[in-house]
Amino acid sequence: MDKTSTTIQKRQSQQVDGLNPLLNFSGLTAFDQIRPEDITPAIDTLLTEARDVVARITAGAAAATWDTVVESLNEATDRLVRSWGAVSHMNAVVDTPGLRKQYNANLPKLTAFWTELSQNESLYEKFKALASAADFADWPAVRRRVVENELRDFRLGGAELTAENKERFKEVRERESQVSTRFAENVLDATNAFALYVEDATALAGVPQDALQMLSEAAHAEGKRGYKISLQYPSYSAIVDYAHDRALRQQLYRAYSTKASEFGKPDWNNGPLLVELLKLRRQHAHLLSYRSFAEVSLVAKMAESPAEVLDFLRDLARRAKPYAERDMRELRAFAAQHLAIADLQPWDVSYASEKLREQRYSYSEQELKQYFTEERVLAGLFKVIETLFAVAIREEAAPVWHPDVRFYRIADLQGNLVGQFYLDLYARDHKQGGAWQDDARSRRARRTGLATPVSFLTCNFSRPGGGKPGTLKHDEVLTLFHEFGHGLHHMLTRVDEPSVAGIQGVEWDAVELPSQFMENFAWEWEVLQLLTGHVETGTKLPRALFEKMLAAKNFQSGMFTVRQLEFSLFDMLLHSGAGQADEAQVLALLADVRREVSVLVPPEYNRFPHAFSHIFAGGYAAGYYSYKWAEVLSADAYSAFEENQDGNVLNAAIGRRFLDEVLAVGGSRPAMQSFVAFRGRKPTIDALLKHNGMVS
Repeated sequence: MDKTSTTIQKRQSQQVDGLNPLLNFSGLTAFDQIRPEDITPAIDTLLTEARDVVARITAGAAAATWDTVVESLNEATDRLVRSWGAVSHMNAVVDTPGLRKQYNANLPKLTAFWTELSQNESLYEKFKALASAADFADWPAVRRRVVENELRDFRLGGAELTAENKERFKEVRERESQVSTRFAENVLDATNAFALYVEDATALAGVPQDALQMLSEAAHAEGKRGYKISLQYPSYSAIVDYAHDRALRQQLYRAYSTKASEFGKPDWNNGPLLVELLKLRRQHAHLLSYRSFAEVSLVAKMAESPAEVLDFLRDLARRAKPYAERDMRELRAFAAQHLAIADLQPWDVSYASEKLREQRYSYSEQELKQYFTEERVLAGLFKVIETLFAVAIREEAAPVWHPDVRFYRIADLQGNLVGQFYLDLYARDHKQGGAWQDDARSRRARRTGLATPVSFLTCNFSRPGGGKPGTLKHDEVLTLFHEFGHGLHHMLTRVDEPSVAGIQGVEWDAVELPSQFMENFAWEWEVLQLLTGHVETGTKLPRALFEKMLAAKNFQSGMFTVRQLEFSLFDMLLHSGAGQADEAQVLALLADVRREVSVLVPPEYNRFPHAFSHIFAGGYAAGYYSYKWAEVLSADAYSAFEENQDGNVLNAAIGRRFLDEVLAVGGSRPAMQSFVAFRGRKPTIDALLKHNGMVS
């Protein structure tokens, strides 16, 4: 054995003894200790362990049992999933060159492992043996669900392919993973690279004071005078929403809408990558004998076919577009009459909309924002959760990846630990944009005791500045409630099998039900009294301002709806086989969709697909429609609280029923069964239209 091999072996041996934080599973992950050089030794060790366990499961002809197959497989993968989950999360929120290099070096290994696992014929036979056991029908429903899902996933993973096609499928999956990762990196790099420095504050007339403070601090952090404008969303929106300077708004809009395209650095151009990814997904589908990737995507969803989804989206578009057209007529007329903008353009829409809102409802988002201090919002949100679901939330200490991050525990009323979560609220360099929830650890009953779930809750809000408390726009409050809905789905599960606990195993087009459901509470008077306290006086939101806010709730809801339908139709048509040949066809398909449903067509240079990370770097390929599909479920579910006889939406009894029938059961049964168990019937679209003000 050479010296290098001896050194590596010694390093791995030390890490198994606990020196490597990615190999220490005795408690919470030591995020503050993880270094890029820890990643490869840890992942190699865990992959070897997992493969050894799989080999033991499939060796010999002993009868398959739940313990020898499912429990043993959980043991084989649990540590690997947790360790890689920590690496993946850090790659998203504290991206560094060293971390990115190690992430990309290990990603193909993980993809290869999961592909070979899904193609393992011996393991597939073990699961088929479980399903064909004489007493299988008498098994607990949760365990039957686990086995049935595994059989489905084996088929989708290529277990029934020929040896030659298995190898090709493995190559396709690995390349899909690499391209998706590069797509996300390009968006992040292009976002981070843009900077516009403004020295004279008069050029930023109209921008609120707290946003100016944020831009000033960003410049000061780089040793520059004046203000730094970036493409991070809090900075970008401060300009396009409020800046009087139309040329500045246009400049920012163009930079934002062309990032990661041919208009920037060639290395960051996502055009070739998205075409390659579509080609790979088409090959992926054909190898599995499906006509399109959309058909593959829908196998594990509630919707049964692309045609069903397209019919749903177009029916909703037919109902929503007249309202969107009305919204746009009103906005154009207002902009022409009051803002001297005769030719309303995309970079004018947010600005003109905010001005119209101020005129029509006599309040501004900036005025409203002063009542939503970060600490008061969190305290109010926690009170809502505690009231509805009979839990207690408390902050506690834990190792974290950045000083911004806070950590909390959720316990039941007897003090028993239910779950924990990390909360990472602020936008910063080297952190991917958007908001999301992800699993740090799933609930699982182990021989050594119950492992409780842990969640990552991530947002990109403006960091507090100038020594003042942080304040949130109401839209940001809705985002926080939304992501906590996902987090509650993950953390309040009572299912002990990790593959169907919490969000796991839930049909993708139902995953948004709890998140969108939670948003509704942030519109209620009694809840807003919990959430608000003026940043200077501490006074709660006045009733008069609430009435204005409520009157504006569905302001431009038609425009918002068709915007979401534009994304959804584009995604589903694209993955159904339309416009995949080259970049020009992709853009032509999007133009066709816009002509069908949109009310304001962007300029030709707009390259929205090049940064559409949801479908090209996330889990929403042929699934973006889920937001609207689940909105039907969530609006109808929330109606149960609105119909409550005592008029109190924070009704503990209904909250417990939602917990028992939706959140707690996770993916252990079909989502429609859970909805019907809670609501007493199947959902209708009527509640969604009513909630969006799109009824006559």
